Amino acid sequence: MAETENLVDLEARIAAVRDNIRELTEQAAAYSGASDEARTSDRIAEQEGLLAELLKEREALLN
Repeated sequence: MAETENLVDLEARIAAVRDNIRELTEQAAAYSGASDEARTSDRIAEQEGLLAELLKEREALLN
């Protein structure tokens, strides 16, 4: 039962990170200026790293 709850929580976190990446990508398209682009790029990379970790965690739970 706890594993199911963990999986549900993990799926919600994955969805939230994917939404963050989508929003950051949209913001990056709207920004102009090197500093804004660099900061947004860093944030996207951070979120992509978090997403990769969460996907690995989900895979471990499913196996």
